[in-house]
Amino acid sequence: MSLRQKLGAALYDAMMKKPERAGLRSWRRELLEHARGDVLEIGIGSGANLPHYPDEVGRLIAVDPNPEMIRRIDIDSFAGQGPVEIVEGYAHQLPLADDCVDTVVSTLVLCSVRDIAEALAEIRRVMSPKGRFLFLEHVASHKPKVRRWQDRIDPLWHWCTGDCHMNRQTREAIEEAGFCFETLQREPMPKTPSLLRPAIRGVAVPC
Repeated sequence: MSLRQKLGAALYDAMMKKPERAGLRSWRRELLEHARGDVLEIGIGSGANLPHYPDEVGRLIAVDPNPEMIRRIDIDSFAGQGPVEIVEGYAHQLPLADDCVDTVVSTLVLCSVRDIAEALAEIRRVMSPKGRFLFLEHVASHKPKVRRWQDRIDPLWHWCTGDCHMNRQTREAIEEAGFCFETLQREPMPKTPSLLRPAIRGVAVPC
């Protein structure tokens, strides 16, 4: 386990306490109401989504590359009906067969994948043709002044946080990967530093 993985895990939990209490927890719950059937969650982290899955979720497969984050997960907090399987792995190389899940969930993950286009292609590959992609991500600002500062700070931020980028154009990447939006909301993430505040959340399906 690398120093960056340990540092990233420690910083993440510490930084997210206030945003979770200020509204992020509600965002998770509202988003996960759309989850159904067999679900893949990429980048499960320390398991913040587990209590918010509805009864309609059967099996949950959770993938995360950071063993330090996986170590913090409380599987007993899962609110769905089926088993939880946690796998150490990467979004750009998912250890799953084609068309094998009904829902894919990504919350505050696409900012830190190695290659967002590869990760989204993998999500499409493992998701059934009628599946849904549920996402909640902080993104590049559409305000020029904020975006310039995001671009300046990003190299240092990326190293300190274990791969997170604050200037990813995630909405555009989702569309370029062949998804269409059923719902899409842009709203500032509560109680976060200004450069991390721009966020999107919603539901996408294969076009």
